[in-house]
Amino acid sequence: MAKVNRSTADVNRTAILAHLGGQGPASRAELARALDVSPALVTQLTRDLLTEGLVEELEVASSGGRPARRLGIVARGLTALGVKVAPDHVAIVEVGIDGVVARSETAEFDAVSPVATSTLIDLIRAFIAKGSAASILGVGVGLPGTVAEQGVGIVDSTQLGWHQVPLGDLLRRGLELPVVVENNVNALCVAEHLFGQGRGSDNVLVVTVGNGVGAGIIADGAIVRGRAGGAGDLGHMPVREDGPLCQCGNRGCLEAIVGQGALVNDARSIRLLGAHEGIDELRALADSGNADAREIFAHAGHTFGRALAGAVNLFDPDVVVLSGEGVEAWHYWSDSFEKALRGALVPGKRGTPVAVERWLDDRWAQGAAALVLATPFDAHGVSGEQGRLVRERFVTSLEVNR
Repeated sequence: MAKVNRSTADVNRTAILAHLGGQGPASRAELARALDVSPALVTQLTRDLLTEGLVEELEVASSGGRPARRLGIVARGLTALGVKVAPDHVAIVEVGIDGVVARSETAEFDAVSPVATSTLIDLIRAFIAKGSAASILGVGVGLPGTVAEQGVGIVDSTQLGWHQVPLGDLLRRGLELPVVVENNVNALCVAEHLFGQGRGSDNVLVVTVGNGVGAGIIADGAIVRGRAGGAGDLGHMPVREDGPLCQCGNRGCLEAIVGQGALVNDARSIRLLGAHEGIDELRALADSGNADAREIFAHAGHTFGRALAGAVNLFDPDVVVLSGEGVEAWHYWSDSFEKALRGALVPGKRGTPVAVERWLDDRWAQGAAALVLATPFDAHGVSGEQGRLVRERFVTSLEVNR
């Protein structure tokens, strides 16, 4: 019997639940076609889901041929919270086990405040109070930075100004719920793989551009985290030896050249923007036809395209998904980006599709929630003790509702 890649199986089991919850009952053959996986793998995965009480076999449907048993989801009432933490705001969503966002909120947030973590706890508590805490399996948090272990959640983030912040422990004590913490682009990558442009692909590169530049990598169906959770730090790829100073302390990093702060600085250096104007004003100038503003975006697109070509040549993804605040001005990046990207790719990779997805906070937070939804099937133990606690809540809830 062929050995099954358990990380791939974990994601596919979550995808099966998402499909059944979102699209309704389906046969095993329909699931295999919809998720683009083998019928044998679907049979194996659904056998596990049936054993665990997550899905059930419904009435036999037949149209004259061999009857096909349809599967339906059992645990419709269970949810997970997803939290996206940014330097100036927090987005929170509640997501059903089918992957559908049930409700969402966005609130102002000051990451560098001395009471930032207490404020975050209060925001999440207030969100929980508006729903049913009993149905929540756990909380997933996505943020810009490095998280060595999801289930521990110690955070280093230059964007947030956090160093060795024990966020996971603080949230667990403050919320009395299981909590998993992950880099925000990795969390977004999970959402894209399960529900978005990367669905049905085992090798996906998700790249975000905004204040910083980040990448999430799915290889053979599993997130690549690296030795200490820092894989995909595309923004700190060195591209110019004598370039501008980056927030990481090095010079000439990609995000120090194409990040929104860098573009604003470029505009101020030629007196295109005033000291108190920012990226919105720069985009407005480009919209009005200002040639200098458009050139700033075009130059960023060229640099970004060449850097991304290096990542595509290295990882050989099925698809590249671009997102983040920067895509709001993508039409000013796109021409120079495409020329630079395709010109720097090796011949066999020049046809790699690039999908630009509208930037939405909900999708980022949905990815954080998906981290929780995947923990009951976390065969590799990436979520550690928190995965076990999520599973306990999961099983207890099923037993109560039987």
